[in-house]
Amino acid sequence: MTRIAVIDIGKTNAKLALVDGATLAEIDVVTRPNKVLPGPPWPHFDLDGHWDFFLTHLADFHARHGIDAISVTTHGASCVVLDRTGGLAAPMLDYEHPGPDDLAAEYDALRPDFAETGSPRLPMGLNVGAQLHWMLKTDPGLDARLAHVLTYPQYWGLRLTGELASDVTSLGCHTDLWNPWVGDVSALVDRLGLTGRIAPPRQPGERLGGLLPEIAARTGLPAGLPVAVGIHDSNASLYPYVLGRAAPFAVVSTGTWVIAMAMGAEDPVLDPARDVLVNVNALGQPVPSARFMGGREYEIVREGSEAVPSDADRKAVLAAGAMLLPSVEHGSGPFPGRAAGWHHRPERPGEIMLALSWYLALMTETCLNLIGARGPTIIEGPFARNPDYCAMLAALRPDGVEVAASATGTSVGAALLSLGQAAPPATRAVAVPDNAEALRAYARRWRAAVDAA
Repeated sequence: MTRIAVIDIGKTNAKLALVDGATLAEIDVVTRPNKVLPGPPWPHFDLDGHWDFFLTHLADFHARHGIDAISVTTHGASCVVLDRTGGLAAPMLDYEHPGPDDLAAEYDALRPDFAETGSPRLPMGLNVGAQLHWMLKTDPGLDARLAHVLTYPQYWGLRLTGELASDVTSLGCHTDLWNPWVGDVSALVDRLGLTGRIAPPRQPGERLGGLLPEIAARTGLPAGLPVAVGIHDSNASLYPYVLGRAAPFAVVSTGTWVIAMAMGAEDPVLDPARDVLVNVNALGQPVPSARFMGGREYEIVREGSEAVPSDADRKAVLAAGAMLLPSVEHGSGPFPGRAAGWHHRPERPGEIMLALSWYLALMTETCLNLIGARGPTIIEGPFARNPDYCAMLAALRPDGVEVAASATGTSVGAALLSLGQAAPPATRAVAVPDNAEALRAYARRWRAAVDAA
Protein backbone atom coordinates (compact mmCIF):
# COMPACT_ATOMS: atom_id res chain seq x y z
CA MET A 1 0.00 0.00 0.00
CA THR A 2 1.35 3.44 -0.98
CA ARG A 3 0.81 6.28 1.48
CA ILE A 4 1.59 9.88 0.60
CA ALA A 5 2.06 12.61 3.20
CA VAL A 6 0.76 15.93 1.88
CA ILE A 7 1.81 19.30 3.24
CA ASP A 8 -1.29 21.38 2.47
CA ILE A 9 -1.24 25.08 3.36
CA GLY A 10 -4.36 27.14 2.76
CA LYS A 11 -4.74 30.80 3.63
CA THR A 12 -6.61 29.95 6.84
CA ASN A 13 -5.06 26.67 8.00
CA ALA A 14 -1.94 24.58 7.47
CA LYS A 15 -2.53 20.84 7.28
CA LEU A 16 -0.65 17.60 7.04
CA ALA A 17 -2.72 14.85 5.47
CA LEU A 18 -1.87 11.20 4.88
CA VAL A 19 -3.51 9.86 1.73
CA ASP A 20 -4.01 6.20 0.83
CA GLY A 21 -2.76 5.80 -2.74
CA ALA A 22 -5.20 2.98 -3.49
CA THR A 23 -8.44 4.57 -2.28
CA LEU A 24 -7.45 8.28 -2.35
CA ALA A 25 -8.93 8.55 1.13
CA GLU A 26 -7.34 10.62 3.86
CA ILE A 27 -6.11 8.25 6.56
CA ASP A 28 -5.14 11.01 8.96
CA VAL A 29 -5.23 14.83 9.00
CA VAL A 30 -3.81 17.36 11.48
CA THR A 31 -4.13 21.15 11.24
CA ARG A 32 -2.83 24.37 12.74
CA PRO A 33 -3.87 27.98 12.09
CA ASN A 34 -1.94 29.75 9.34
CA LYS A 35 -1.45 32.80 11.50
CA VAL A 36 0.27 35.98 10.33
CA LEU A 37 3.03 37.40 12.53
CA PRO A 38 3.43 41.18 12.87
CA GLY A 39 6.45 43.05 11.57
CA PRO A 40 9.03 44.28 11.44
CA PRO A 41 9.53 44.60 8.59
CA TRP A 42 6.01 43.62 7.48
CA PRO A 43 3.25 41.09 8.34
CA HIS A 44 4.59 37.64 7.50
CA PHE A 45 3.80 33.95 7.77
CA ASP A 46 5.06 31.70 10.57
CA LEU A 47 7.30 29.49 8.44
CA ASP A 48 9.34 28.11 11.33
CA GLY A 49 6.19 27.26 13.29
CA HIS A 50 4.84 25.38 10.28
CA TRP A 51 8.14 23.55 9.82
CA ASP A 52 8.21 22.26 13.40
CA PHE A 53 4.56 21.22 13.09
CA PHE A 54 5.16 19.31 9.84
CA LEU A 55 8.26 17.50 11.08
CA THR A 56 6.56 16.48 14.33
CA HIS A 57 3.57 15.00 12.53
CA LEU A 58 5.58 13.46 9.70
CA ALA A 59 7.39 11.49 12.38
CA ASP A 60 4.09 10.52 14.04
CA PHE A 61 2.39 9.54 10.76
CA HIS A 62 5.37 7.43 9.73
CA ALA A 63 5.55 5.67 13.09
CA ARG A 64 1.85 4.83 13.07
CA HIS A 65 1.10 4.29 9.36
CA GLY A 66 4.24 4.46 7.22
CA ILE A 67 4.98 7.09 4.55
CA ASP A 68 6.15 6.27 1.01
CA ALA A 69 6.35 9.75 -0.55
CA ILE A 70 5.75 13.43 0.23
CA SER A 71 3.91 16.05 -1.81
CA VAL A 72 3.17 19.73 -1.19
CA THR A 73 0.33 22.08 -2.07
CA THR A 74 -0.11 25.68 -0.93
CA HIS A 75 -2.20 28.77 -1.54
CA GLY A 76 -1.17 30.97 -4.42
CA ALA A 77 -0.19 34.65 -4.61
CA SER A 78 2.91 33.83 -2.59
CA CYS A 79 6.66 33.54 -2.89
CA VAL A 80 9.68 33.15 -0.66
CA VAL A 81 12.90 35.08 -1.22
CA LEU A 82 16.21 33.45 -0.29
CA ASP A 83 19.77 34.62 0.16
CA ARG A 84 22.85 32.84 -1.15
CA THR A 85 23.04 30.53 1.86
CA GLY A 86 19.46 29.30 1.36
CA GLY A 87 18.12 31.29 4.30
CA LEU A 88 15.36 33.87 4.10
CA ALA A 89 16.45 37.10 2.43
CA ALA A 90 13.32 38.66 4.00
CA PRO A 91 10.23 37.36 5.84
CA MET A 92 7.48 35.93 3.62
CA LEU A 93 5.01 38.76 3.05
CA ASP A 94 1.30 38.16 3.72
CA TYR A 95 -0.44 38.91 0.42
CA GLU A 96 -3.25 40.68 2.25
CA HIS A 97 -0.90 43.40 3.50
CA PRO A 98 -1.88 46.70 1.80
CA GLY A 99 1.70 47.96 1.55
CA PRO A 100 2.12 47.22 -2.18
CA ASP A 101 -0.82 49.55 -2.91
CA ASP A 102 1.40 52.48 -1.88
CA LEU A 103 3.46 51.94 -5.03
CA ALA A 104 0.59 50.93 -7.30
CA ALA A 105 1.17 53.58 -9.96
CA GLU A 106 4.85 52.78 -10.18
CA TYR A 107 4.14 49.07 -10.43
CA ASP A 108 1.41 49.56 -13.03
CA ALA A 109 3.98 51.18 -15.31
CA LEU A 110 6.09 48.00 -15.12
CA ARG A 111 3.62 45.13 -15.29
CA PRO A 112 2.77 43.48 -18.64
CA ASP A 113 -0.74 43.55 -20.11
CA PHE A 114 -3.35 40.90 -19.31
CA ALA A 115 -2.97 39.64 -22.89
CA GLU A 116 0.61 38.53 -22.07
CA THR A 117 0.18 37.08 -18.58
CA GLY A 118 -3.51 36.28 -18.05
CA SER A 119 -3.11 38.02 -14.68
CA PRO A 120 -5.66 40.67 -13.70
CA ARG A 121 -4.44 43.66 -11.71
CA LEU A 122 -5.30 42.88 -8.11
CA PRO A 123 -5.02 44.86 -4.86
CA MET A 124 -2.55 44.46 -2.01
CA GLY A 125 0.00 41.74 -2.76
CA LEU A 126 -2.30 39.45 -4.73
CA ASN A 127 0.00 39.91 -7.71
CA VAL A 128 3.35 38.41 -6.65
CA GLY A 129 5.10 40.88 -8.93
CA ALA A 130 3.61 43.72 -6.88
CA GLN A 131 4.89 42.07 -3.68
CA LEU A 132 8.40 41.78 -5.05
CA HIS A 133 8.43 45.34 -6.42
CA TRP A 134 7.25 46.77 -3.08
CA MET A 135 9.65 44.69 -0.98
CA LEU A 136 12.61 45.65 -3.15
CA LYS A 137 11.70 49.33 -2.91
CA THR A 138 10.87 49.23 0.80
CA ASP A 139 14.03 47.34 1.82
CA PRO A 140 16.93 48.88 -0.15
CA GLY A 141 19.31 46.11 0.92
CA LEU A 142 17.06 43.30 -0.29
CA ASP A 143 18.21 43.35 -3.90
CA ALA A 144 21.81 42.68 -2.85
CA ARG A 145 20.77 39.85 -0.52
CA LEU A 146 18.23 38.18 -2.82
CA ALA A 147 19.61 35.18 -4.69
CA HIS A 148 16.46 33.15 -5.42
CA VAL A 149 12.69 33.65 -5.66
CA LEU A 150 10.74 30.44 -5.00
CA THR A 151 7.06 29.85 -5.39
CA TYR A 152 5.59 28.72 -2.07
CA PRO A 153 5.20 24.92 -2.46
CA GLN A 154 8.83 24.60 -3.46
CA TYR A 155 10.06 26.41 -0.35
CA TRP A 156 8.96 23.35 1.62
CA GLY A 157 10.43 21.10 -1.05
CA LEU A 158 13.75 22.91 -0.65
CA ARG A 159 13.73 22.35 3.11
CA LEU A 160 12.92 18.67 2.59
CA THR A 161 15.34 17.93 -0.29
CA GLY A 162 17.79 20.82 -0.74
CA GLU A 163 16.64 21.24 -4.37
CA LEU A 164 15.64 24.62 -5.86
CA ALA A 165 12.58 24.89 -8.11
CA SER A 166 9.38 26.76 -8.86
CA ASP A 167 6.27 25.18 -10.36
CA VAL A 168 4.24 26.31 -13.34
CA THR A 169 0.88 26.30 -11.53
CA SER A 170 2.11 28.66 -8.82
CA LEU A 171 3.89 30.91 -11.32
CA GLY A 172 0.67 30.93 -13.36
CA CYS A 173 -1.49 32.03 -10.40
CA HIS A 174 -1.95 35.78 -11.19
CA THR A 175 1.68 36.55 -10.39
CA ASP A 176 2.31 38.78 -13.46
CA LEU A 177 5.59 36.81 -13.73
CA TRP A 178 4.46 34.08 -16.17
CA ASN A 179 3.28 33.96 -19.76
CA PRO A 180 0.88 30.98 -19.92
CA TRP A 181 0.71 31.04 -23.72
CA VAL A 182 4.43 30.36 -24.22
CA GLY A 183 5.17 28.61 -20.90
CA ASP A 184 7.95 30.95 -19.80
CA VAL A 185 8.54 33.95 -17.57
CA SER A 186 7.01 37.27 -18.61
CA ALA A 187 8.76 40.53 -19.39
CA LEU A 188 8.20 41.63 -15.79
CA VAL A 189 10.99 39.40 -14.47
CA ASP A 190 13.58 41.42 -16.37
CA ARG A 191 11.91 44.74 -15.49
CA LEU A 192 12.19 43.90 -11.80
CA GLY A 193 15.85 42.98 -12.20
CA LEU A 194 15.17 39.35 -11.33
CA THR A 195 16.44 37.61 -14.46
CA GLY A 196 18.21 34.41 -13.40
CA ARG A 197 16.84 34.63 -9.86
CA ILE A 198 13.46 32.93 -10.35
CA ALA A 199 13.98 29.31 -9.31
CA PRO A 200 13.79 26.99 -12.35
CA PRO A 201 10.17 26.26 -13.35
CA ARG A 202 9.19 22.58 -13.26
CA GLN A 203 6.07 20.47 -13.70
CA PRO A 204 4.32 19.72 -10.37
CA GLY A 205 4.35 15.95 -10.84
CA GLU A 206 8.09 15.64 -11.36
CA ARG A 207 10.27 14.23 -8.59
CA LEU A 208 11.94 17.23 -6.96
CA GLY A 209 14.45 15.13 -5.03
CA GLY A 210 14.97 12.81 -2.11
CA LEU A 211 14.57 13.51 1.60
CA LEU A 212 17.72 14.97 3.15
CA PRO A 213 19.57 12.73 5.64
CA GLU A 214 19.20 15.27 8.46
CA ILE A 215 15.41 15.40 7.96
CA ALA A 216 15.31 11.61 7.83
CA ALA A 217 17.19 11.43 11.12
CA ARG A 218 14.76 13.84 12.80
CA THR A 219 11.57 12.17 11.54
CA GLY A 220 12.46 8.51 11.22
CA LEU A 221 11.62 8.60 7.52
CA PRO A 222 14.11 6.99 5.13
CA ALA A 223 16.71 9.23 3.53
CA GLY A 224 16.01 9.68 -0.16
CA LEU A 225 12.23 9.34 0.25
CA PRO A 226 10.76 10.86 -2.96
CA VAL A 227 9.34 14.38 -2.75
CA ALA A 228 7.24 15.78 -5.62
CA VAL A 229 7.78 19.29 -7.00
CA GLY A 230 4.39 20.42 -5.63
CA ILE A 231 1.39 22.42 -6.80
CA HIS A 232 -0.87 25.44 -6.23
CA ASP A 233 -3.85 24.34 -4.14
CA SER A 234 -6.70 25.12 -6.53
CA ASN A 235 -4.83 23.32 -9.27
CA ALA A 236 -4.43 20.39 -6.90
CA SER A 237 -8.24 20.20 -6.78
CA LEU A 238 -8.36 20.31 -10.58
CA TYR A 239 -5.55 17.81 -11.20
CA PRO A 240 -7.40 14.51 -10.57
CA TYR A 241 -10.01 15.46 -13.14
CA VAL A 242 -7.44 16.65 -15.67
CA LEU A 243 -5.94 13.16 -15.38
CA GLY A 244 -9.16 11.20 -15.51
CA ARG A 245 -11.94 13.15 -17.29
CA ALA A 246 -12.53 14.28 -20.81
CA ALA A 247 -13.35 17.98 -21.28
CA PRO A 248 -15.59 19.87 -21.06
CA PHE A 249 -16.07 20.17 -17.32
CA ALA A 250 -15.50 22.71 -14.56
CA VAL A 251 -14.10 22.34 -11.07
CA VAL A 252 -15.00 24.73 -8.27
CA SER A 253 -12.41 24.64 -5.51
CA THR A 254 -13.86 26.03 -2.27
CA GLY A 255 -12.09 27.26 0.83
CA THR A 256 -11.02 30.76 1.82
CA TRP A 257 -11.15 31.37 -1.93
CA VAL A 258 -13.77 29.94 -4.26
CA ILE A 259 -12.06 29.37 -7.60
CA ALA A 260 -13.90 28.20 -10.70
CA MET A 261 -11.76 26.58 -13.41
CA ALA A 262 -13.09 25.56 -16.83
CA MET A 263 -11.58 22.81 -18.97
CA GLY A 264 -12.87 22.92 -22.55
CA ALA A 265 -14.49 26.34 -22.07
CA GLU A 266 -16.40 28.06 -24.85
CA ASP A 267 -13.50 30.37 -25.82
CA PRO A 268 -14.70 33.16 -23.50
CA VAL A 269 -13.69 36.80 -23.74
CA LEU A 270 -12.10 37.19 -20.31
CA ASP A 271 -12.64 40.41 -18.38
CA PRO A 272 -9.72 41.05 -16.00
CA ALA A 273 -11.70 43.81 -14.28
CA ARG A 274 -13.96 41.10 -12.83
CA ASP A 275 -11.21 38.96 -11.25
CA VAL A 276 -11.12 36.61 -14.22
CA LEU A 277 -7.73 35.17 -15.01
CA VAL A 278 -5.81 32.42 -16.78
CA ASN A 279 -4.49 29.79 -14.41
CA VAL A 280 -2.01 27.12 -15.51
CA ASN A 281 -2.83 23.50 -14.74
CA ALA A 282 -0.42 20.75 -13.72
CA LEU A 283 0.19 19.84 -17.38
CA GLY A 284 1.16 23.43 -18.17
CA GLN A 285 -2.10 24.21 -20.00
CA PRO A 286 -3.85 27.60 -19.71
CA VAL A 287 -7.19 27.34 -17.85
CA PRO A 288 -9.79 30.16 -17.79
CA SER A 289 -10.62 30.82 -14.15
CA ALA A 290 -12.59 33.20 -11.94
CA ARG A 291 -12.78 33.56 -8.22
CA PHE A 292 -14.07 35.34 -5.14
CA MET A 293 -13.28 35.10 -1.43
CA GLY A 294 -16.28 32.91 -0.65
CA GLY A 295 -14.98 31.16 2.46
CA ARG A 296 -13.99 34.48 4.02
CA GLU A 297 -17.40 35.95 3.13
CA TYR A 298 -19.15 32.95 4.69
CA GLU A 299 -17.35 33.47 7.99
CA ILE A 300 -17.99 37.22 8.02
CA VAL A 301 -21.73 36.95 7.41
CA ARG A 302 -22.52 33.97 9.61
CA GLU A 303 -20.74 35.53 12.62
CA GLY A 304 -20.20 32.13 14.21
CA SER A 305 -23.77 30.91 13.65
CA GLU A 306 -24.27 27.16 13.34
CA ALA A 307 -27.93 27.47 12.32
CA VAL A 308 -29.19 24.84 9.86
CA PRO A 309 -31.91 26.10 7.49
CA SER A 310 -35.28 24.35 7.68
CA ASP A 311 -37.95 23.91 5.03
CA ALA A 312 -39.82 26.76 6.74
CA ASP A 313 -36.73 28.97 6.35
CA ARG A 314 -36.56 28.12 2.65
CA LYS A 315 -40.21 29.01 2.10
CA ALA A 316 -39.84 32.23 4.08
CA VAL A 317 -36.78 33.43 2.17
CA LEU A 318 -38.39 32.68 -1.18
CA ALA A 319 -41.63 34.40 -0.16
CA ALA A 320 -39.89 37.52 1.17
CA GLY A 321 -37.27 37.67 -1.58
CA ALA A 322 -34.54 38.04 1.06
CA MET A 323 -31.19 38.40 -0.70
CA LEU A 324 -27.59 39.20 0.09
CA LEU A 325 -26.07 41.32 -2.69
CA PRO A 326 -22.34 41.53 -3.52
CA SER A 327 -19.72 41.99 -2.40
CA VAL A 328 -18.90 41.16 1.20
CA GLU A 329 -15.18 41.13 0.32
CA HIS A 330 -15.26 43.85 -2.31
CA GLY A 331 -11.53 44.02 -3.09
CA SER A 332 -11.79 41.01 -5.39
CA GLY A 333 -14.35 38.81 -7.14
CA PRO A 334 -16.71 39.42 -10.07
CA PHE A 335 -18.20 42.61 -8.57
CA PRO A 336 -15.14 44.51 -7.31
CA GLY A 337 -15.64 47.78 -5.52
CA ARG A 338 -19.26 47.09 -4.56
CA ALA A 339 -20.29 47.09 -0.93
CA ALA A 340 -22.54 44.24 0.17
CA GLY A 341 -26.11 44.92 1.16
CA TRP A 342 -29.30 43.09 2.06
CA HIS A 343 -32.55 43.15 0.14
CA HIS A 344 -35.24 42.36 2.74
CA ARG A 345 -32.75 41.20 5.36
CA PRO A 346 -34.13 38.23 7.32
CA GLU A 347 -34.04 38.06 11.11
CA ARG A 348 -34.09 34.31 11.81
CA PRO A 349 -30.63 32.68 11.90
CA GLY A 350 -31.70 29.84 9.62
CA GLU A 351 -32.99 32.28 7.02
CA ILE A 352 -29.75 34.28 7.14
CA MET A 353 -27.69 31.11 6.63
CA LEU A 354 -29.91 30.09 3.73
CA ALA A 355 -29.68 33.46 1.98
CA LEU A 356 -25.91 33.36 2.53
CA SER A 357 -25.64 29.89 0.95
CA TRP A 358 -27.66 31.02 -2.06
CA TYR A 359 -25.55 34.18 -2.37
CA LEU A 360 -22.40 32.06 -2.48
CA ALA A 361 -23.95 29.78 -5.12
CA LEU A 362 -25.00 32.75 -7.25
CA MET A 363 -21.53 34.27 -7.01
CA THR A 364 -20.13 30.89 -8.10
CA GLU A 365 -22.58 30.73 -11.00
CA THR A 366 -21.50 34.22 -12.04
CA CYS A 367 -17.86 33.08 -12.07
CA LEU A 368 -18.70 29.99 -14.13
CA ASN A 369 -20.53 32.08 -16.71
CA LEU A 370 -17.68 34.59 -16.94
CA ILE A 371 -15.25 31.83 -18.00
CA GLY A 372 -17.59 30.06 -20.43
CA ALA A 373 -17.77 26.88 -18.34
CA ARG A 374 -19.70 23.97 -19.80
CA GLY A 375 -20.15 20.33 -18.99
CA PRO A 376 -20.57 19.01 -15.44
CA THR A 377 -19.53 21.25 -12.55
CA ILE A 378 -17.64 19.46 -9.75
CA ILE A 379 -17.62 21.08 -6.30
CA GLU A 380 -14.53 20.42 -4.17
CA GLY A 381 -13.92 21.37 -0.56
CA PRO A 382 -16.21 22.49 2.29
CA PHE A 383 -19.00 24.00 0.15
CA ALA A 384 -19.61 20.51 -1.25
CA ARG A 385 -21.15 19.72 2.14
CA ASN A 386 -23.59 22.67 1.99
CA PRO A 387 -26.87 21.26 0.57
CA ASP A 388 -28.45 24.65 -0.14
CA TYR A 389 -25.39 25.91 -2.02
CA CYS A 390 -25.35 22.71 -4.08
CA ALA A 391 -29.12 22.77 -4.69
CA MET A 392 -29.03 26.31 -6.09
CA LEU A 393 -26.19 25.42 -8.46
CA ALA A 394 -27.95 22.21 -9.51
CA ALA A 395 -31.01 24.25 -10.41
CA LEU A 396 -28.93 26.64 -12.53
CA ARG A 397 -26.35 24.40 -14.26
CA PRO A 398 -28.02 22.45 -17.10
CA ASP A 399 -25.08 20.05 -17.51
CA GLY A 400 -25.28 18.91 -13.91
CA VAL A 401 -23.47 19.38 -10.62
CA GLU A 402 -21.39 16.81 -8.77
CA VAL A 403 -19.71 16.88 -5.38
CA ALA A 404 -16.39 15.25 -4.57
CA ALA A 405 -16.50 12.41 -2.07
CA SER A 406 -13.17 13.52 -0.57
CA ALA A 407 -13.27 16.08 2.20
CA THR A 408 -9.92 17.55 1.14
CA GLY A 409 -9.64 17.70 -2.62
CA THR A 410 -6.38 19.62 -2.48
CA SER A 411 -4.67 16.81 -0.56
CA VAL A 412 -5.93 14.15 -2.95
CA GLY A 413 -4.76 16.11 -5.97
CA ALA A 414 -1.35 16.72 -4.45
CA ALA A 415 -1.04 13.04 -3.54
CA LEU A 416 -1.67 12.09 -7.15
CA LEU A 417 1.51 13.97 -8.09
CA SER A 418 3.37 11.10 -6.48
CA LEU A 419 1.18 8.41 -8.03
CA GLY A 420 0.91 9.46 -11.67
CA GLN A 421 -2.07 8.32 -13.74
CA ALA A 422 -5.09 7.27 -11.67
CA ALA A 423 -8.84 7.09 -11.90
CA PRO A 424 -10.47 10.37 -10.81
CA PRO A 425 -11.90 10.54 -7.30
CA ALA A 426 -15.46 9.38 -6.79
CA THR A 427 -18.16 12.02 -7.12
CA ARG A 428 -21.87 12.11 -6.37
CA ALA A 429 -24.40 13.79 -8.63
CA VAL A 430 -26.51 16.49 -6.99
CA ALA A 431 -30.18 15.97 -7.76
CA VAL A 432 -32.05 18.86 -9.31
CA PRO A 433 -34.24 20.04 -6.41
CA ASP A 434 -38.04 19.86 -6.49
CA ASN A 435 -38.23 23.65 -6.17
CA ALA A 436 -35.78 24.25 -9.03
CA GLU A 437 -38.05 26.67 -10.85
CA ALA A 438 -38.50 28.76 -7.71
CA LEU A 439 -34.72 28.84 -7.26
CA ARG A 440 -34.26 29.91 -10.88
CA ALA A 441 -36.75 32.72 -10.36
CA TYR A 442 -34.89 33.78 -7.20
CA ALA A 443 -31.65 33.80 -9.21
CA ARG A 444 -33.23 36.01 -11.88
CA ARG A 445 -34.37 38.48 -9.21
CA TRP A 446 -30.90 38.45 -7.63
CA ARG A 447 -29.26 39.24 -10.97
CA ALA A 448 -31.74 42.05 -11.62
CA ALA A 449 -31.05 43.53 -8.18
CA VAL A 450 -27.28 43.31 -8.79
CA ASP A 451 -27.69 45.03 -12.18
CA ALA A 452 -29.84 47.73 -10.63
CA ALA A 453 -27.28 48.37 -7.92
